[in-house]
Amino acid sequence: MSNSLWSDAWARLLKNKLAVFGAIFLTLEILLCVLTPWIAPYGFETQNLELTLARPSFAHWFGTDNLGRDLFTRILYGGRISMAVGIIASLISVVVGVIYGAISGYLGGKTDTILMRIVDILYALPFIFMVIILMVYFGRNILLLFVALGLTQWLTMARITRGQVISLKQKEFVDAARSVGVKTRYIILKHLIPNTLGPVIVYLTLTIPSVILEEAFLSFLGLGVQAPMASWGTLISSGVEVMEIAPWILLFPALMLSLTLFSLNFLGDGLRDALDPKGARD
Repeated sequence: MSNSLWSDAWARLLKNKLAVFGAIFLTLEILLCVLTPWIAPYGFETQNLELTLARPSFAHWFGTDNLGRDLFTRILYGGRISMAVGIIASLISVVVGVIYGAISGYLGGKTDTILMRIVDILYALPFIFMVIILMVYFGRNILLLFVALGLTQWLTMARITRGQVISLKQKEFVDAARSVGVKTRYIILKHLIPNTLGPVIVYLTLTIPSVILEEAFLSFLGLGVQAPMASWGTLISSGVEVMEIAPWILLFPALMLSLTLFSLNFLGDGLRDALDPKGARD
């Protein structure tokens, strides 16, 4: 995309109030997550058994959990894990999907047919169960969690990129690159992939909430982040156990997760509208 198209897209994005709200909320949230070690009022493992399941107060804004740990602090640290899983796993899916889809779309023919049939087969598999099997077999390692979740999201990205590349590979700038002898890998990496960034960015913002939800689901089942570390999924799981006597233990992490997912979807929808070629002609 040219600079003028990016500028036009930015201007349209700023007119979308929900997208702007989502971007501001996510920026503040990421900033809080980065600064958590310096702004958290307590250590995430610090216990005070005399204050178990304490109600929200000036000393503990979100109350305490069943071990007397400050819930606000736990949510901040949990946000670091959940956001890191969402962003890193989504980036893994983008790298794999974009390269795979670009190769398939550009080479075409039998190569494209074989690669896309592989994608169709993988689509038919229940990926969440594959992730669970990986976590059980290799151990509940957070780095494995990043990779496993990332490798469940790349299929749609590959199809999106393939479609974009098929429409782009007949353009004049690609013909010009071929005519001067530019190698295939450079055409794909330097000419085609950069021109698919619009849809890729949009899908990335919509992939992150899916990955965060998957991590929350795994953590809820006890297959994700392990104690004493916490993610929003593990905090929600803990909150469910005591929701009848201490509903705030469930309310606050669930609220943070919901606001994050809403913000990501608002931003993703806004980017989709802003980068839509039809919208550019309106």
